[in-house]
Amino acid sequence: MLRSLASHLADMLADGGWRSKARPSQLPPDWDWLIWMILTGRGWGKTWTASSWINEIAMAGVSRIALIGATSADTRDVMVEGETGILRTAPAWARPEYEPSRRQITWPNGSVAQTFSAEEPDRLRGPQFHYGWLDELAAFPNEEDVWNMFQFGLRLGQHPRAIITTTPRPKKLIRSLIARDGIDVALVRGSTFENEQNLAPGFLDAIRRRYENTRLGRQELAGELLLDIQGSLWPRDLIDRANGNWRLPDMKRVVVAIDPSGTKGEEDGGDNIGIVVVGLGADDFGYVLADKTCKLSPDGWGRVAVDAYRTWKADRIVAERNFGGAMVEHVIKTVDANVAFKEVVASRGKVQRAEPISALYEQGRVRHVGSFVELEDEMAAMTGDGYAGSGSPDRVDALVWGLSELMITPEPEYHGFIAIGLGAILGHGEEKDLSVEENYKEAEEAAGRGELNGAQLRWFLAERARRNSRRMTG
Repeated sequence: MLRSLASHLADMLADGGWRSKARPSQLPPDWDWLIWMILTGRGWGKTWTASSWINEIAMAGVSRIALIGATSADTRDVMVEGETGILRTAPAWARPEYEPSRRQITWPNGSVAQTFSAEEPDRLRGPQFHYGWLDELAAFPNEEDVWNMFQFGLRLGQHPRAIITTTPRPKKLIRSLIARDGIDVALVRGSTFENEQNLAPGFLDAIRRRYENTRLGRQELAGELLLDIQGSLWPRDLIDRANGNWRLPDMKRVVVAIDPSGTKGEEDGGDNIGIVVVGLGADDFGYVLADKTCKLSPDGWGRVAVDAYRTWKADRIVAERNFGGAMVEHVIKTVDANVAFKEVVASRGKVQRAEPISALYEQGRVRHVGSFVELEDEMAAMTGDGYAGSGSPDRVDALVWGLSELMITPEPEYHGFIAIGLGAILGHGEEKDLSVEENYKEAEEAAGRGELNGAQLRWFLAERARRNSRRMTG
């Protein structure tokens, strides 16, 4: 046995092991870091690099290791059993044994790794580790809670360390780690195309045609951290405030909202079908419960919507009529004739519909229960001048329809309130003859009392600018 291990070790040293196959950017940084953070595009080789390093440190000395993925399935299917996971990258002489029922990997020398899901951060209470690997941290539903629990347990040995592999998204935790680059964080950035020799030519051609020079491509392929778009209705700080480990109250109402498109399924170039589940809690907060957006045939997305309706015991499905007339209702009723359905009509543009919902977020009245990475990316790209992302904001449109149904005054009353004029917004029976600054001061005070929503305040500011311009030219 000893001869066999020695022989295998000699063979590994002769061919250089995984380090001989790695690009320079995939090798562990050669300074005294605490966190090795690989923030790169998809296909760069993040998983292969991390799993190879984990195998190396596991066999370098007996240690305890934490493996944390966004879900239990992600941890198992990507980090452990995936094509470039730990079991595949381990050398034959040091292949570990995986026990799924115990959520544990054991190496021949006695090193042990435990697998965890970000969905259960409390399972990180108690265990202690020498090392850890967190994969796709930006996709964790509650990354702050997971990170804090993990940090408390990373305390064994003389030099505990962690590796983070993730596609960049401008979450608060990601930004804070980037700010520590060169202090105790070793940050590596990179593009999908650095690993071109190991990726299928067809894949590269397809993603170049579809995503190169787009905002999504800059994030997912080039590995850029895209911060707020100027004029975003949902700046990242606003989205961060909606995320949290919220305790879900009883729901007064739940709706499944659909933003339809003309797609026939994956084979065509049509947009996704936006399907978002939202609820109004007994505490009068809005809750985003699920994002079931998909690109399927009418029968396929109809079943997805009806399944969501049943799963969440929704009160109704709401959907926009503008595309294809009564098409959505026909699809839904074909799947289940007993579903409660409401048709809504878009009398205003996307931005005008979104502004009152943005105002609810500004007031802290909407909370996200779960991880909604794609939805939040679309929200951040919605600006006062339109959608700055790629394609159509299907998820945001569905979100807006759903929260409007639950939390916004019906459109005729809302328009009437705006149309009453500046004096009514400020609480006067008729407009008072005040200076621009006096009007502005009163509007600010009303906003501070929570009496103006974002759309109304923007309307007031536009009115103030108009009056000021008229006085200057008069």
